[in-house]
Amino acid sequence: MTARTVDVTLLPERTPSWLSREATIAKPGFNRWLVPPAALAIHLCIGMAYGFSVFWLPLSRAIGITASKACPDMSLATALVTTTCDWRVADLGWMYTLFFVFLGASAAVFGGWLERAGPRKAGIAAALCWCGGMAISALGILTHQLWMMWLGSGVIGGIGLGLGYISPVSTLIKWFPDRRGMATGMAIMGFGGGALIGSPLAAMLMDAFKGPTSVGVWQTFLMMAAGYFVFMMAGALGYRVPPSGWKPEGWSPAPAKAGMITNGQVHLDDAHKTPQFWLIWAVLCLNVSAGIGVIGIASPMLQEIFGGRLVGAPGVGFAALDAGQKAQVAAIAAGFVGLLSLFNIGGRFFWASMSDKLGRKTTYAIFFALGIALYAAAPSFAAAGSQALFVLAFCIILSMYGGGFATVPAYLADIFGTQFVGAIHGRLLTAWSTAGIVGPVVVNYIRQAQVDAGVTGSRLYDGTMYILAGMLALGFVANLLVRPLKPKWFMSDADVAALNSRGAAGAIPSGSFGIGRGGLSATALAAWAVVGIPIAWGVWTTLAKALILFR
Repeated sequence: MTARTVDVTLLPERTPSWLSREATIAKPGFNRWLVPPAALAIHLCIGMAYGFSVFWLPLSRAIGITASKACPDMSLATALVTTTCDWRVADLGWMYTLFFVFLGASAAVFGGWLERAGPRKAGIAAALCWCGGMAISALGILTHQLWMMWLGSGVIGGIGLGLGYISPVSTLIKWFPDRRGMATGMAIMGFGGGALIGSPLAAMLMDAFKGPTSVGVWQTFLMMAAGYFVFMMAGALGYRVPPSGWKPEGWSPAPAKAGMITNGQVHLDDAHKTPQFWLIWAVLCLNVSAGIGVIGIASPMLQEIFGGRLVGAPGVGFAALDAGQKAQVAAIAAGFVGLLSLFNIGGRFFWASMSDKLGRKTTYAIFFALGIALYAAAPSFAAAGSQALFVLAFCIILSMYGGGFATVPAYLADIFGTQFVGAIHGRLLTAWSTAGIVGPVVVNYIRQAQVDAGVTGSRLYDGTMYILAGMLALGFVANLLVRPLKPKWFMSDADVAALNSRGAAGAIPSGSFGIGRGGLSATALAAWAVVGIPIAWGVWTTLAKALILFR
């Protein structure tokens, strides 16, 4: 294979503007620790996609207000346009599918554009799509048109999710070549944490806005859209990219022979032609499929497996509980879901940071091996009535689910280089879109098959756990097969230099350009406080609910 000629369509824009990539190149004295808070500001806002379920029950009585005005024979097509019947939770739940399908699709389609346009322009586009989509959804709620909600938050908002999700990845990896996993873990942690802040905030706003003629959701959408727009614009304007050839002062890249980390660069148009891309695609898809399926059933799973044991009535099945006991059990299950969210978030930073020391391939091997063991052991924990071990097992599983998201950008940078890693990551996120359909469908159908067979109690989810363990076993094999790329896939040094210098002759200079490693200066501390305080509030609120599990 011959070296690829640089595609001029991927070169930076020739007429710089304040939105262009050139305008975001950092000047001497810039502190690289200002970039992660900018990324977090965007990810914490779009991460509310995970928390949209807080709106489903209020929206299911948007017309009836105090009770749902149901139309039993209503089809999905009718639900999209009806103004006289309340929506079913199942109709509203399609929003999740739209979110993650359009997230993956937009990340794949616009990844190449992002690389040449820069993170600022992508971040602003993400803010307009995500917040504009919420505003359209608010109008859909006000006029009771479900198709407007699907179009607003689902489609347009989903595109914003994709743009916002990948906008900081390439930038952070280039700013932290010495800590790739930690850098992407910090940002992607925000996506997992968005619901911790957004869900309780939405509940507070709905309580404030609800009245005799409104459940308070459309007003909440508008208020949150306005707040998110301010935060996301601040994050987008805070983005900076390092000069070409920049590296932290005193840091040198690992030798090319150092295992799985390459110093070469693979062109965007070649990455998907390699078996390594599709193996990592399978790794992400299988890890996410297993985890996202659990997230969707976490609350009913805990209630149906442990039933009366959760409220001091061992031996009483969930179906036999009275209304008061079921309400108590539901509150405990909500605490379980909150605890899983915390481990999902913490795992994104912990495992991604650990991957800098362990290596990405080894980290994923741990995810799969430990996940298989925990899924296989979960039925035994359930049968023994060991609530603590069951909860602990799924907390660890969800930490690795989140860790998989945060580690994969660094894995791609190790294999394909950093030049096009953002765009390559965007294309890889189609694995997430696929998993968002496969995981919940597999889990829900297995559970229904067990219910139809008359299985109840602690054995209801046994088949589900074993099949999810099988998914992880396939992921373990896919990860095992990942090998370093052959030299034929890498661009020549001349092509890389031409790409970075817009065709100028000669090599790109390297060094710190007066931009050191940075540190927690007063400005950096202030930036971190802006995102850190809401995160701390969300964690505190969630922990307060999760403590119900251990009372």
